[in-house]
Amino acid sequence: QVQLVESGGGLVQTGESLRLSCVVSPRSIFTFYAMGWYRQAPGKQRELLAAITSGDKTNYADSVEGRFTISRDNAKNTVYLQISSLKPEDTAVYYCAADPRNTDRPRLYWGQGTQVTVSS
Repeated sequence: QVQLVESGGGLVQTGESLRLSCVVSPRSIFTFYAMGWYRQAPGKQRELLAAITSGDKTNYADSVEGRFTISRDNAKNTVYLQISSLKPEDTAVYYCAADPRNTDRPRLYWGQGTQVTVSS
């Protein structure tokens, strides 16, 4: 069974940075999976923020490119989302997703989410 566990969320001030982590198990599959980060704010649809393929190709939503960076560490079976210059509108639940397909919208398996709240 594929499991994803996010961490790193919390309450931060406008302008600060944050790094979210998502650990995937079992370890043996991680290298082969595309990974993605999404977020869902209250009353809004879940939106794709960034994705990274098994070959390290990345893509970003236009709204976050330049502030968000996705990366993966295959040795730690972990995908990261570095967020800089946080804004109140970044407040949302952030989810990671995994997919065995070579896709720029990974969405087969999901974590439980981690809350990010940005105060002004």
